[in-house]
Amino acid sequence: MRRDRKGLLGRLPEAWRQPLAVVGIVVAAAWLVIAVAAPVLAPYDPLAQELPRLAAPGPGHWFGTDQLGRDVLSRVLYGARVSIPLTLLLVVMSVLVGGLLGACAGYFGRWVGESIMRLADLVFAFPTVILAMVVAAALGASLTNAVLAVLVVAWPSYARVTRGLVLGVREREFVLSGRLLGFSAWRSLRVDVLPNVTGPVLVLATLDIGTALLLLSGLSFLGLGAKPPSPEWGAMVAGGVEVFDSWWVATFPGLAILTVVLAFNFLGDTLRDALDPRTARAIKERAL
Repeated sequence: MRRDRKGLLGRLPEAWRQPLAVVGIVVAAAWLVIAVAAPVLAPYDPLAQELPRLAAPGPGHWFGTDQLGRDVLSRVLYGARVSIPLTLLLVVMSVLVGGLLGACAGYFGRWVGESIMRLADLVFAFPTVILAMVVAAALGASLTNAVLAVLVVAWPSYARVTRGLVLGVREREFVLSGRLLGFSAWRSLRVDVLPNVTGPVLVLATLDIGTALLLLSGLSFLGLGAKPPSPEWGAMVAGGVEVFDSWWVATFPGLAILTVVLAFNFLGDTLRDALDPRTARAIKERAL
């Protein structure tokens, strides 16, 4: 039995057996489970205002209560159902929009590439947070508009990375061979080019989950995202600032944001090491 277990672990790449990789997997998986099972795990209704106000953490209320008599633990658990899915949706949308535009810019070049890259440069010319705040304020305070605001500032990174990767692949022999065989430009881009650039884009997307969560929570903190009484982590931190003496109101949702950001950063670093042959080989030699 021990040999079988060792053999099973031996099939995993060395990068995924590192301590930070294990921590990232466990923490990220735990939060995903919490996001799904929050109605079962939460001890109280996150919107109910029937508990003692600003009760300190203790038995019965492990994370304490806020200024309106709501259980902080229940709100943090339900907050995972708001913050994490929206962040993942935001990153997926950014990858699709930025990746498609960047692939077109790199493959077709000329005026198409120049137009897309100049638009990306225009977005890069503004500070990310400031531009996201301006867009969110113009659209109106809501979670949907906050997601759109972060999408506006997030897609250029994927466009630039994808364009650089496509420029390095489009002149390779297998791409030219496909074009000589009669592949259309779109089929060549979809079949030959995009599968060879997905690795670095996937690494960037994994690392960007933490950044997207921070931006989304920051907009809610500033009043440009979630509206009360929605149990969103950024809005909960903002509510805790109003009662600074009751440290638990802002600390626990802040720790939730911190753990999710760290977990996906660990996963992104591990994925990068696993997909980079030189780094993977160095990790394997160090392990031996």
